[in-house]
Amino acid sequence: MKRSEVSHAIEHVNYKELIRQTAIHEAGHAVAIHLGNRQKSLPPVFFQIVIKKPTADFPRHASESYAHCTAKVEGGRLIHMLPSSIEEATNDFSIEQKQAYQQAFEADIVNLLIGPLAEARYIASRDDEVINAYLVNLNALRYYGGTSDLELAGEYLECFIADQALREKKIGELFMKAFAFVHHAQNWRAIMALADYILASPKSIIDCEEVMALLDNCLIQNRYAYA
Repeated sequence: MKRSEVSHAIEHVNYKELIRQTAIHEAGHAVAIHLGNRQKSLPPVFFQIVIKKPTADFPRHASESYAHCTAKVEGGRLIHMLPSSIEEATNDFSIEQKQAYQQAFEADIVNLLIGPLAEARYIASRDDEVINAYLVNLNALRYYGGTSDLELAGEYLECFIADQALREKKIGELFMKAFAFVHHAQNWRAIMALADYILASPKSIIDCEEVMALLDNCLIQNRYAYA
C-alpha cells in the first residue's frame, strides 16, 4: 500500500505538505488494518510502515522531494495471493469458511480505499472545504494518491465478481464503508495520531507491534477523554 504520485498537481504543493499528506495516507491504511479489521472480528495481520527520509540537501521542487521522502505500508493484506476466482479458491470450503473468506476480501478492499480517503479528508479540512461521498467519489481518489490503491482494489474485484455491473455496485458499497470509517471521530483521531508519529519518528521502519501499541493507547485515551 503506497501513495501514488499525482504528477499533474504535485508542483503546486509545498514539499512539507506533500510529506504530511503521504503520512496521513499511509496512517489511514495502517489504522484500517489494525482497528478496522479488529472491529470486524478479523484476525490480526502483519504489516510495517517503511519510511524513506529526505536527504540533508532538500530538493527544490515538490516533485523531486516526493522521491526523496516517502512512506508506505508493507503487508497488511488478509488475502496474500489473489486467486483466479473466488469460486475456485473456496471450492472445498464450508459455508462459514466461504463467508469468512469473502469478508476478508471486502476488508482488504476497504482498507485500500481508506488511505486516499484519509488524505482527501485532511486536504478538505486544511483548505476549509466541505467533503462528502458525492464531492469526493471513487474516481476522485486518484487525485489523493490513490491510483495504485484503486488498481489493486480492481484486481480484487475482478476475481471476486465476474459481472461488471455487480462489481461497480460492490465497490460503491465498500467505498461508502471506507468513507464512514474515515469520518468516524475516533478513527480519525487515531489516523492523525499515527501520522504525527510517522512524521516524528527517526526510524526507517515502524514495526507492527509499535503501531498497534500506539493505536490501542489512542483508544484508551479517547475513552477517558469522552467518558
